[in-house]
Amino acid sequence: MTDYGQTLSFGLSLDPEVDQLGETMRLAAAADEYELDYLAVQDHAYQPGHLDAWTLITNLATRTRHVSFLTDVADLQLRPPAMLAKAAATLGVLAGGRTVLGVGGGAFADAIAGMGGKRRSGGEMVVYTEESLHVMRAALGGGGVRLLSEQHAIEGYAAGPVPPAPVPLWLGGQGPKMLGVTGRAADGWISPLNIYVPPGEVPAKQKIIDEAARAAGRDPLDIRRIYNVIGTIGDVRGGPGLAGNVRLWTDTLTGWAVELGFDTFIFWPVADHRVQFDVFAAEVVPAVRQRVGQVRGRR
Repeated sequence: MTDYGQTLSFGLSLDPEVDQLGETMRLAAAADEYELDYLAVQDHAYQPGHLDAWTLITNLATRTRHVSFLTDVADLQLRPPAMLAKAAATLGVLAGGRTVLGVGGGAFADAIAGMGGKRRSGGEMVVYTEESLHVMRAALGGGGVRLLSEQHAIEGYAAGPVPPAPVPLWLGGQGPKMLGVTGRAADGWISPLNIYVPPGEVPAKQKIIDEAARAAGRDPLDIRRIYNVIGTIGDVRGGPGLAGNVRLWTDTLTGWAVELGFDTFIFWPVADHRVQFDVFAAEVVPAVRQRVGQVRGRR
C-alpha cells in the first residue's frame, strides 16, 4: 500500500484533431468554469489530422483563466529541450504560470524520423532524455546554459525569461531505465493510459522510481504520480479502460490514490466527451477528493 500524500489534482485530455476543434474549445471553456486543475494535450505532430499541441495550448490559454495546461507528452526528439523550455517559459509568462511540461522520448521512431528527428537507440534515448531534463531545468531557471555531449551540442546561451512560477517537468514512460530517469531527474511520472499500464503493474514501477530517487539523494514523496485514465462513466458494460457508474469510478480512483500512489488523474473519455466530462467534474472529482481525505484522516 503506497500513498505519497500529494494533493490530489484532476485533468481532462483534449482531442487535438482539427475536426474536433469546436468541441475542444467548448470543453476547455467548461473545464475553466469548473476550475479543473489541468487540460492535457497529446503531442503527435506527424499525425496529419492533429493540430500542433503547443500552438493549440497557447490558443486555449488565451481563452481561459484558471485551468493549467499539460503537454501529455511533448516529443523531445521533435522539440529540442532548449527551445521547448523557451516556449514553456514564454507561456508561463503569458498565462500567469499555468504551465506544466510533460515530456517523453517519443514512441514512434519511423514517424519521428519522417519529420527530421534523429533515430536513437533505446540506450541513447534514455541518456538524451535525462540530459534534456537537466537542460530544461537550467533554462527555466534563467542564466547560462551549455551542454556538449554525445547527444547534445548546446554551445551556450543566456536563458530567459524566467516564468512567474516554476514549470514542473513531468516525464512520461514505463520502461525500467526511463523510470529510473524519472526518479533521478523529473518532478513527476506520467504513466501511459491504464489500458497500457494496468493497475497491477504499477507498484513495481513505483518501486523503481522510488529506489532511483533515493539513490540520487531525492525524497520519493516529492515526485508526483500521474495516471492517464481512459474509460466511460455511466451504466455501461465493456469498452476500453474503466467503465462503470460514478460509485465505481469513485471507489477505483480512491484506491488508485491511496494504494497505488497516484495523485493526479487525467480523464480520457471514450465518447460523448462533454456529457462524460460534466459527470467527471461535477460528481467524480469531488467524491474522490472527499473519500481520499477521509482515508488519509483515518490513517
